[in-house]
Amino acid sequence: MDVYLARQPIFTKNVKIYAYELLFRGSMSNLFPDIDGDHATSRLLSSTFFTTGLEKVTGGKRAFINFTRELLLRRIPLIFPSKVTTVEILETIEPDEGAIECIKELTVNGYSIALDDFVYHPRFDPFIHLADIIKVDFRLSSREEIEGYARRFEPLGIKLLAEKVETIDEFHEAIAMGFTYFQGYFFSKPQVMSDKDIPSLKMNLIQIMVESSSDEFRVQEMKKLIERDVGISYKLLRYMNSPYFRRMNEISSIKQAIVMLGEKGIRQFLSVIILAELSSDKPDELIKNSIVRAKVCEGLGRLGTSKTDPSVLFTLGLFSLIDAILDSSMENVLKKLPLAEKIKAALLKREGEFADYLRLAVCYEMGEWDMASKIASSLGIMEEKLPACYLDAVGWADAFSTS
Repeated sequence: MDVYLARQPIFTKNVKIYAYELLFRGSMSNLFPDIDGDHATSRLLSSTFFTTGLEKVTGGKRAFINFTRELLLRRIPLIFPSKVTTVEILETIEPDEGAIECIKELTVNGYSIALDDFVYHPRFDPFIHLADIIKVDFRLSSREEIEGYARRFEPLGIKLLAEKVETIDEFHEAIAMGFTYFQGYFFSKPQVMSDKDIPSLKMNLIQIMVESSSDEFRVQEMKKLIERDVGISYKLLRYMNSPYFRRMNEISSIKQAIVMLGEKGIRQFLSVIILAELSSDKPDELIKNSIVRAKVCEGLGRLGTSKTDPSVLFTLGLFSLIDAILDSSMENVLKKLPLAEKIKAALLKREGEFADYLRLAVCYEMGEWDMASKIASSLGIMEEKLPACYLDAVGWADAFSTS
């Protein structure tokens, strides 16, 4: 049983990852048949998600997970490790005696409790007194209501999480109101004041990045480039010895690492390292998101029925957030780059034969499951292959965060 899930980052004020909310297809209820917790546990232990491990899915960070009333009453959250699990209580759950007792039991067992899509009503007071975090949707609540929540709950020691924060201005507004955590796609939006020139140093790095993706960029050139840069050498060895590769013996030399990775692997490694250098002043999640998209697009290329080169799709995914990384419009960035026209069409207009691969990667990442299913079908990709493709990409991206 493969679990369809994506993860959405939750940030601190410093735009560092605090946790990931896990987005499941449909709901968590889909994972559990109408049987008792012991049988459900047995089924889950054989799934891709649970054999992969919660820690791998979240990169070792905390997991926020929604549970329905039924799953709460069946004590399903107790299957998950309490040290890294925040149980989200849906806004549709009524605070009756059964639900209150379940949440009390979870708190006694060390679980953190978050109230999801919160809108205040006096009947929710019993939940509020048990909550560690209250999530407030910036798209649903007025600014007056949000400010009222901050004044009401901050003295109680309850932390506030701003949901659906889509712009940098909203992020700063939430900080000013007293919010502690932040969720939304504000981190992936370019702060474009004007289409100013991209610094020449960054343009040089981008040129190397493009060249390193091409077949003409040979191993000897790569070896020289890596060996004369201590930082890249160190990152390569850290990457090769990360848990993603599950090696029995440590890789200890650059030559050995290059042989093990091969030409394609080294080209991809260099592209990612250079992209990380370009985004050194940006949130880590921005580069991580680019890497996940790159690996997902590459994987989709292998799964599809067309003869599209997976390495080209890797480049497509890797450049999909370059506008946010460089704080420039996509159009301004692409006119300076020697990328294939098909890649440019997909990035700029979401048109052409590559566009659906990127669209599928983005839909899956955002948990838009129905649209992802339709696009996968149009590309000749078996839908059941998508979860493993995404989970592998997440593991690969997290390997770079340790390098």
